[in-house]
Amino acid sequence: MDVKSYIKAARLRTLPLSISGIIVGSFLGIWQPLHTKVSLLSSSDETTFVVRHIDIYSSLSIFLLAILTTIGFQVLSNFANDYGDGIKGTDKNREGEARMVASGAITPEQMKRAMIVTAIITLIVAVTLIYVAFGKDNFMYSLLFFGLGITSIVAAIKYTVGKSAYGYSGFGDIFVFLFFGLLAVVGTYFLYTKEINFTIFLPAFSVGLLSTAVLNLNNMRDRINDEKSGKNTIVVKIGAEFAKYYHYYLIVSSFLFSFLYIGIHYRTPWQFLFLVAYIPLTKHLLFVYKNENEPLLDGELKKVALSTFLFAILFGLGNVL
Repeated sequence: MDVKSYIKAARLRTLPLSISGIIVGSFLGIWQPLHTKVSLLSSSDETTFVVRHIDIYSSLSIFLLAILTTIGFQVLSNFANDYGDGIKGTDKNREGEARMVASGAITPEQMKRAMIVTAIITLIVAVTLIYVAFGKDNFMYSLLFFGLGITSIVAAIKYTVGKSAYGYSGFGDIFVFLFFGLLAVVGTYFLYTKEINFTIFLPAFSVGLLSTAVLNLNNMRDRINDEKSGKNTIVVKIGAEFAKYYHYYLIVSSFLFSFLYIGIHYRTPWQFLFLVAYIPLTKHLLFVYKNENEPLLDGELKKVALSTFLFAILFGLGNVL
């Protein structure tokens, strides 16, 4: 077994983007209970200190398990994407890094086995996460999140695999927005707090829109090849010019939703720290505006993905400081 080929198929460069929603949801989920208990530490009540210590231990466990679960889903999605596009011939003339099934480095049967193993391991980690977050006393919450875990596995596989693969019908953007944005941020927040504040959807929209921008950029780069291969992404459907306008909307809207959240929950200027992430994103928009050679957009993928990761960290820190 060529381990290097599987590592390439896992596309490690996509992992920072996949955990961005977990980072935002964790910061916002942990921040409120910790700040609620800070004033209690001045008390000599020894029990209060123990309760907070347990909260920190539990929160750290939830965070690490949520990160591992999300990475598992992302790797599964990347394996499935490599497999699905490979057997359909979509990756034969693609731009960017080579795909393992299409290049012959991994056979379709080997990739299938890798997908099954990854799905099983990810599901085990997800069940552990659910147990740590909800214990034995919140069966309905556990059942809900178990269902979401199964849905995530199915969605990761069905993106490019099968005759009804939704990535070939222009629904990939919706998948990314829902799972990378709403589920990642709101779901993670709920794991800590066991409640939902409607304003948590605002940063969830931001992460979802930025993640969708990465996919849109990928589809802009591959537009010609996708059109020839019958992969009807949104970019293929609306054309190169409108794909640019769609791209501008995704990134600008992500900024507006974040700004609105800060406006509602304003406490300190540190909350505007996230604006630093929009400096490279602004430069990126200028590049897209001037670009006339779509394959050159490949170099921008890493920039937007890392800018989204940076946004997650700075947005989270800004709301804690």
